[in-house]
Amino acid sequence: MTPPGPLPLPALHASHGGHWLRAGDGTTRAVSKGDAIMAAADTPVLLLNAPLVASRLGYPDLSGLDLLEAFAFVHPARFCVPTPRGLAEALGLPVPESDAAVPELLQQAAGALAAMCQSPDWPEREGAWSALQTLERLRWPWAQVLKPHIAKPERAERWLFARLPEWEEAGERPAPRQVELSAEAVQAQLARLTGEGAESREGQRAYAADVAKVFAPRSAPGRPHLALAQAGTGIGKTLGYLAPASLWAGQSGGTVWVSTFTKNLQRQLRAESRRAWPVKRPDGTPPVVVRKGRENYLCLLNLEDALQGGFAGRPAVLAQLVARWGAYTRDGDMIGGDLPGWLGTLFRKRGIAALTDQRGECVYAGCPHYRKCFIERAARDSAQADLVIANHALVMVNAARARDPNQRPTRLIFDEGHHVFDAADSTFAATLSGQETIELRRWIIGPEKETRGRRRGLSARLADLASYDDAGAEAIAAACKAGQLLPSDGWLQRLAENAPFGPLEALLAAVRTATYARDESGGVDAGYGIETEAAGLPGEVIEAAAAAAEALASIRVPLIRLGGRLEAILAEPPDWLDAQGRARIEGARFALAWRIDLIAAWEALLDRLGGPADPEFVDWLAVDRSDAREFDVALNRRWLDPMKPFARVVLEPAHGVLLTSATLTDRGTEGFGDDDRWASAIARSGAAHIEGEPLLSAAESPFDYASRAEVLIVTDIAKGDLPALAGAYARIIEACGGGVLGLFTAIRRLRSVHGRIADRLARAGLPVYAQHVDPIDTGTLVDIFRDDPRASLIGTDALRDGVDVPGHSLRCVVMEQVPWPRPDILHKARRLAGGGSAYDDRIIRARLAQAFGRLIRSKEDAGHFIVLSPAFPTRLLSAFPQGTPVLRVTLDEALQRLAAGVLGKQTARSGDALQP
Repeated sequence: MTPPGPLPLPALHASHGGHWLRAGDGTTRAVSKGDAIMAAADTPVLLLNAPLVASRLGYPDLSGLDLLEAFAFVHPARFCVPTPRGLAEALGLPVPESDAAVPELLQQAAGALAAMCQSPDWPEREGAWSALQTLERLRWPWAQVLKPHIAKPERAERWLFARLPEWEEAGERPAPRQVELSAEAVQAQLARLTGEGAESREGQRAYAADVAKVFAPRSAPGRPHLALAQAGTGIGKTLGYLAPASLWAGQSGGTVWVSTFTKNLQRQLRAESRRAWPVKRPDGTPPVVVRKGRENYLCLLNLEDALQGGFAGRPAVLAQLVARWGAYTRDGDMIGGDLPGWLGTLFRKRGIAALTDQRGECVYAGCPHYRKCFIERAARDSAQADLVIANHALVMVNAARARDPNQRPTRLIFDEGHHVFDAADSTFAATLSGQETIELRRWIIGPEKETRGRRRGLSARLADLASYDDAGAEAIAAACKAGQLLPSDGWLQRLAENAPFGPLEALLAAVRTATYARDESGGVDAGYGIETEAAGLPGEVIEAAAAAAEALASIRVPLIRLGGRLEAILAEPPDWLDAQGRARIEGARFALAWRIDLIAAWEALLDRLGGPADPEFVDWLAVDRSDAREFDVALNRRWLDPMKPFARVVLEPAHGVLLTSATLTDRGTEGFGDDDRWASAIARSGAAHIEGEPLLSAAESPFDYASRAEVLIVTDIAKGDLPALAGAYARIIEACGGGVLGLFTAIRRLRSVHGRIADRLARAGLPVYAQHVDPIDTGTLVDIFRDDPRASLIGTDALRDGVDVPGHSLRCVVMEQVPWPRPDILHKARRLAGGGSAYDDRIIRARLAQAFGRLIRSKEDAGHFIVLSPAFPTRLLSAFPQGTPVLRVTLDEALQRLAAGVLGKQTARSGDALQP
């Protein structure tokens, strides 16, 4: 087959190493930044990732023929790393050997995409011609380029909403049978999943045997079988718990929920589960379902609104591309699913979020697309599934307020179990803020003034109820009237001008004034957020809180009355209430109960202000700021120990729960015993708040850290010396030839270091990508890093955990300093209750262990872990696996070891080595 020819269009490539322009006649030349901008402004040019090119050029208004947009149109729901290398591999083209060769690749890629549009084997042909007609009217630059290559179909194409299949109702799944898993059956299932000829790992076998115990029948209500299992990297814990889980699901007919903290692990679990379950059962239903919060899925009603004029300009183009994707997606998951993570960033606004159900305004069965809804399909599939893969927050919310209590999970596996504490901390928190209250106003009243979109307040969502039931209509009217007391658009500006409107804005204004008056952190001058304890507050705050609580009660009471009217209608249904109407009313009841609980939590928070402190909670006031710009004002309440509500809501109703992680326990200081090792895990699991003792299980990693890794503590980079810090990063990346993951504790230092080193390294063929700098989402940044062995990636906390990059692409992890906890009000309260400096040390050791865990992901991996901090305390060295050599060296000595590839047992300076 003859390869497609390049399209003779000008092509521009910009990196930190320079700028190259290729003319339509095939000549490529290096150009200045100014010439590159002029060329892009004069005529549409081929680009790859326009926002990234714009940031490289310092020209934010850059536009052109972005090949990523064309790829998303031609190949919706298909993966592509958004780099020249990634695009070439996705299209089967030669990978460019240098930056100067990239413009030619862009022309070749454009030709390949155009040729695909003419191919009879184009799998995503249906709908393309119709979508292109609309995109042409929207003046999408690619429309004129692709139009000659896409033939008009002989028959009218089905629109997205006609193509999507409808889900079907299924009978309620019976309660699972009570079964005992034999040790022999568990080991046989594990052997089947690992495959014939696979290496038998004793640690994995023992781990699977321990996990199986959580599936035994429960002996008493409120006493689940609880296991805490530490599984070192390389044990194979995923198959270790899927073996007993799949065996139990098959024998009992029940559902196991596996909860993760990161989307990366969810994708891995979906792939691994194929060993235990087929993609589809004989009846066509999926035995394995990935379940996320509804804000992750495409809302078909929001999409229809966007396609019919709700979006204008560039967002309207995004809506058309999302509609193309919606016709081919596996499950409608827009966040971490098969929608390319880079698609939303190409359009620079929150268009993706606007196409999901961010505000909980779903009308359920009142939606014309209800029977095709991705969210409803996932909910129904999960009710019939053997395995549901979810995230910690969703599991906790589902346990607390599931629409159907019978569907609450009772057999739970929390992978990445070290994050359960943080997830519970967020889930069971109460935050009364400007952003939260304005969202409540929109949910009650709907869009106001000239706001685009359908009116979807309470009146619109329950119009038929209002016409049928006078008491219900009065409750809706009362709630909407009281909702006017909540903050509205422009509230932040009014607070800054000291002109609040209504009791809630008055409260936020008083909170803002008190927080600024009492701040002693220096955060105001630095541009950071500021906070103050909710103690000894001035009278103005207390008075404003009382008025705000009255306003909230005036909203809550009619909502309660409305909920009662909905219950009455369901108890004695009118003739017009069909099955869909009942489903819609039940959905409205669920949404009402959620908002009523939220308002009650806010009222409880306000009632405590000015009174004695509740030892169970930590309350504080805050002004949230970023780069000196205010974006919210809030009153916050957190549980001192969030595992108390977690134990009550999640653990006690369950029958069996497993918390597992490679970093579940605290290694403590030298000479620690088992009791000390497990104390932190028990405290942060909720085990202390339920009856019975948890099963404690530990399986050590089989990796040879002594010869495959080493920790280097660099002693001559002074704290606060940014030039020295940037120079150290640059020299380390050069010595490693890329493959460096850099972890920062402050965004400002990250940006400063990136700005100093990016150009220098790019000219050496060592690209450096940066979170909070490059206009690319974090998941895509990791994809780019994984794909290119010469690339490096720097970022903050999100990269410290959940980044799985095995192989040569990650061979060095660098931390700019010891990851001390931020001494905010919440941390100080927990530190005081948790043992002072020992509490801090446990947190730091956990962070170090998680960061080190990024380095060695398989037995073939090897590399260095570097900390650029001369003040690294020896007591923290136990965070690293036993046997890992730790050396205190100068930067020059570290660079010599990196360049020579010297590791672990190869060290010639054993006298300087410190054993963790």
